[in-house]
Amino acid sequence: MKQSSITIAICILSFFCTALVQGQKKKENKKPNVIIILTDDMGYGEISCYNKNQVQTPNIDRLATEGVRFTDFYVPTPYCAPSRASILTGRFPLRHGMVENPAPDDGINDIGLNASEVTLGELFQGAGYNTKCIGKWHLGHKPEYNPLKHGFDEYFGILYSNDMRPVQITENKEVVEKVVDQRLLTQKYTSKALEFIDKNQKNPFFLYLAHAMPHKPLAASSQFFTDGNTKELYESVIRELDWSTGEVINKLKKLGILENTIVIFMSDNGPWYGGNTGGLKGMKATNWEGGTRVPFIIRYPKQFPKGKTISTPCWSLDILPTLTKLTAIKTNPTIKLDGENITSIISGKTTKHGPIFSMKGTTIRTIRDGKWKLFVQKPEYYKEIDLKQWTDKRTPDGTTILAPFQQATPANYPGVKPEKMEGEMLLFDLEKDPSESTNLTNKYPEIMKDLLKKYEQFTATFTKQ
Repeated sequence: MKQSSITIAICILSFFCTALVQGQKKKENKKPNVIIILTDDMGYGEISCYNKNQVQTPNIDRLATEGVRFTDFYVPTPYCAPSRASILTGRFPLRHGMVENPAPDDGINDIGLNASEVTLGELFQGAGYNTKCIGKWHLGHKPEYNPLKHGFDEYFGILYSNDMRPVQITENKEVVEKVVDQRLLTQKYTSKALEFIDKNQKNPFFLYLAHAMPHKPLAASSQFFTDGNTKELYESVIRELDWSTGEVINKLKKLGILENTIVIFMSDNGPWYGGNTGGLKGMKATNWEGGTRVPFIIRYPKQFPKGKTISTPCWSLDILPTLTKLTAIKTNPTIKLDGENITSIISGKTTKHGPIFSMKGTTIRTIRDGKWKLFVQKPEYYKEIDLKQWTDKRTPDGTTILAPFQQATPANYPGVKPEKMEGEMLLFDLEKDPSESTNLTNKYPEIMKDLLKKYEQFTATFTKQ
């Protein structure tokens, strides 16, 4: 071969090698995708990696095996809308203003997330991500509160809870289903999620997959439930949510983008009747542990260890600052965030986290700091309900709410019943007493005094706004 031919061949080979290296580097430097899988009213003890005695959830457990599982993770309110707003904004409900649930069938229509709030959707959208919200929104159902107004390119789902009439599916801004068979909801939401991932496999994306289940009315497809009692229905719903999670993970793996995707699995608050708190006291709508402590798993092996369990108390307000750190997205420093970047906690480098608060209505009820939890306001106690007198106005009726009739009732209380305790304030050592059984206010007055000081410091930040 002539010298000139050899030179040309070397140049061509060099060009292709350089292109290959640059292409590989570009692929490696691609922004990570982000998926938040949010279940509705899933209790702390409803999946098997949190409760071995519960129905097996191998796909969700796989996330924990390949990622990091938190044992003491909280939401700021024991009910839907304020909790969801805090996930998306990183701000406490008294700061973002969503303190109650919109409800079209109760005439509560003029409540929604303020346009001035900056959501994860807007942050990712501004950073060049394709964004989609699937499922329950519940941050306002009037046009001005639509997910498309808050940073999502696309939306598909029910704009509020699946037991609120009219039960209808909206796609972007248009109602596309006026009669919704809820047995198919998890299947539909999963299908839309897979479709979005497929479409955006070569672009960075943010998917907020907010399932309707296991919020009442419970419903599962015939693949998981055909007939049976209340317990069987509930377990079928959990199995189908586990199946859905597996479908998402398998799709990411098949497309070769699983390792470049941050996956979060969590619930918005504790369980309603029929659920399982895993031995914690209380349930949804209470500020006991059963109402505000939720399962939380994050998988991102590029940054975090596999199979690690974290016991440091953290909360949903940490999600936004943590995700923006991981994706190198800048937030506006003039906007007060109540959450923390917990990448060091997830990595096991520190166990330090600031106090965590919970509220109900417009009142802060509890503070947790380390192992200590103080009710600064008198808690709600269990009241026996006469089942013969009890009715649920939002139960399946075969016409406006289509779901199985085997729904749970107050007979199926999901946690330890909070019986009357003495004292206006209650102090618990949650490491030794996770079921909040022994009031220690008299034994540890200095601890109580310190917690009250931190509570007052936190409340003072709202008067300075």
